[in-house]
This record gives sequence, structure tokens and C-alpha cells, in this order.
Amino acid sequence: MERIRDRAPACGVTRVVAVDGRSGAGKTALALDLADAMGAPILHLERLYPGWRGLARTPAIVREILAALAVGELAHVRQWDWHASRPGSRLTIRPTEELIIEGVGAGARVLRPFLSHVVWLEAPEPVRRRRALARDGDVYAPWWDVWAAQEDEYLRADATPHAADVVIRTGS
Repeated sequence: MERIRDRAPACGVTRVVAVDGRSGAGKTALALDLADAMGAPILHLERLYPGWRGLARTPAIVREILAALAVGELAHVRQWDWHASRPGSRLTIRPTEELIIEGVGAGARVLRPFLSHVVWLEAPEPVRRRRALARDGDVYAPWWDVWAAQEDEYLRADATPHAADVVIRTGS
């Protein structure tokens, strides 16, 4: 925790901690633990991904949020309505002392100028798949390969594990 708090805010007055990793790596569980310890809100990227094929578009959405926060403004973004498969209700994010961003793409290259700390989680594919399908079941199962291919492209383009401040291996 001290390691995170030792970093200066890079997003205006907000110290942003990105928790990134492939689907099922344990990002949400870690982000929840960090939020409890820090008293920080979490921005779950699953609220923003524009559908099952939208991973590549998400960093630009998050960059707009962080750019607004960096100058002390409220950030407004449309959440994704997964049931209707279209943009949904509006989400407002306020500048805070600390913010945790959690999800695949949270540590993307275009976001790094705003990030104080990047945590990358890794787990073997069978462990990740088992976790993800236990969590989201039949909804996610037909999309696993589509999402994994987008993750592959993200990793090739952004090399986030290599840019992370900390890499945590979960599962066995």
C-alpha cells in the first residue's frame, strides 16, 4: 500500500491505480481489496466496453475520463447496456484523491501518462477460463474466443505486462 501512496498523482489531484490483466486473472478481486484498503472508488471497465467486440475502443473512452479528471472536471461517459447491446445510462465520475481502474485495458499505453501505478495480473489460461465462465457462465462462453483474440491484440500493441510496476501471478 505504501508503494502505491508513495507515487505522486499523475491525473491532476487524482492518484490512479490501474489493475489490468486478461479475463479471469483476478482483477476485480484485487481491485475490491485495494478499494477497501485505500478507501478509493473503482471504475470497472466492464461498465464501459462497447460490447463484446469493443476492447480496442475502450482506452480512448477511458482517456477522455482521465483527461477531464486531470483538469479537475467531472467526467461523463455512457455505460454499456449489455442486455440491449447499446449505450446505456450516463455515469459521472468526480475527481478524487485516489481512483482504481479495473479491467482489461486499464493499463493501456494511451492511459499511462495519467496512471500513478499499473498492476498486471497473470494466471494460466485454464484457470482464467474456469474463473470467467464460473462468474459469467453461458453469457460469456460463446464470446470467450472473440474476447481472447482482442486481448491478444491489446497485448501485442501495448505490452502492458512489461510496463507494469507490479506483476502478480494468481492461480496455479
